Amino acid sequence: MDEKLYKVMRGAGALNITLGVVTLVLGLVSGILLVVGGAKLLAGKSKILF
Repeated sequence: MDEKLYKVMRGAGALNITLGVVTLVLGLVSGILLVVGGAKLLAGKSKILF
């Protein structure tokens, strides 16, 4: 009985670590894309006429 519990706990821990890494990578990528997009907007701001 205890062995089954440890296997379930190990699986849950592995899943949590995996999801944490994926979330970290997606956060980094989206942050980089937002900075690049903002830089492009700032670079082209002189071309905008209102």
